[in-house]
Amino acid sequence: MPLKTLTVWTLGGHARTPNPWKVFMVLEELKLPYETKSVDLADLKKEPYESINPNGRVPTLEDPNTGITIWESGAILEYLVDTYDRQHTISFATGSKEYYENKQWLHYQMSGQGPYFGQAAWFTVYHPEKVPSALERYVNEIRRVSGVLNRSLQNKEYLVGGKFSYVDAAFVPWFEVAALFWSKEMDLVNNFPHLNAWLNRIKARPAIAKTIDETERAAAAEEK
Repeated sequence: MPLKTLTVWTLGGHARTPNPWKVFMVLEELKLPYETKSVDLADLKKEPYESINPNGRVPTLEDPNTGITIWESGAILEYLVDTYDRQHTISFATGSKEYYENKQWLHYQMSGQGPYFGQAAWFTVYHPEKVPSALERYVNEIRRVSGVLNRSLQNKEYLVGGKFSYVDAAFVPWFEVAALFWSKEMDLVNNFPHLNAWLNRIKARPAIAKTIDETERAAAAEEK
């Protein structure tokens, strides 16, 4: 029986919002059928969307195949591979050393990369007044997070188990945002060469490249 189409809720008019990209990338890697629905920024913390996601954020995944609705992008990624990657093409066997290492890196992405990159974006683009000390703090944190990854990727092609897995994809969207605002400050080629090579390997994958291309086209359309 063919799978029913999964639904991913995204933020209308904000194609560059990075957390939904992680979900799109994994859906593409797993070749799962999905559609997107958008919610306006002003309606995130109102009904009916709050009944779907009480935190009033995106993404949210609705899966008619299981009847499960789940939010928080990291939890969505784990749900998708647990439910649909039975052959472990982009994950590892439950209980294995690599299984827990994947969780380790996913938690680091959610607690280390996402919040710091997000705050840097806020103080660069959205904060109503310039606060140089805050911006300096968070851009320095971007460099620190990049350094952790760069050291960990020395002599490694991927983060875990010698193969691409969903956790590699999880880091890509915020680095795409960072390239828009802080490419000079980061200078990945010279300062973080192992990280840079890893990102290029991941972005060369057809599923990842497709997601990035579609996001860029959507963002360009919004800017017109």
